[in-house]
Amino acid sequence: MNIKLYLIDKQLKILLSVYLIVITIGVSIGLVYLKTTTSMTPKGTVERFNGSNIESDQLDIPESYPKPVSELLLTTHNHILGLAFIFLSAGFIFYFNSIVNGVFKTVLMVEPLLSVIITFGSIWLIRFVDQAFVYLTFFSSLLMYLGFYTIVLINLFELLFRKGTIRHK
Repeated sequence: MNIKLYLIDKQLKILLSVYLIVITIGVSIGLVYLKTTTSMTPKGTVERFNGSNIESDQLDIPESYPKPVSELLLTTHNHILGLAFIFLSAGFIFYFNSIVNGVFKTVLMVEPLLSVIITFGSIWLIRFVDQAFVYLTFFSSLLMYLGFYTIVLINLFELLFRKGTIRHK
């Protein structure tokens, strides 16, 4: 396919730009939610899934309880399906950019999809294997969000700022 984002019809550029902005707002709200529930720290993340660590001789009520399997299943299911669709659609649009090509383009399109599996798989490892897997969660999440925001920024740059005209033969 020889379609390039900067050469498509203005109305389609507007639609795709608005769509990318809307999904970026949604993903960013998810990050704000993470900040409020985990403080985006290893300790806060472990506590979110494993529950608060309360000394047995204290009468304190824990701030959070260990996540039951049903809640982990729901979280994993919703995030993998939802983010997969978001990353697929952003990656599909990215396929038609003219700025990034070759292996780097392929890596940027595929990486968020792989990282979503690692990220949400690792929360199960935090909960049931070892809390040290929190670092895998952080690393895969970082890659996932960096990949996503990079794709969106390149897409928006080409859709909104790159000028070009279709050459007719």
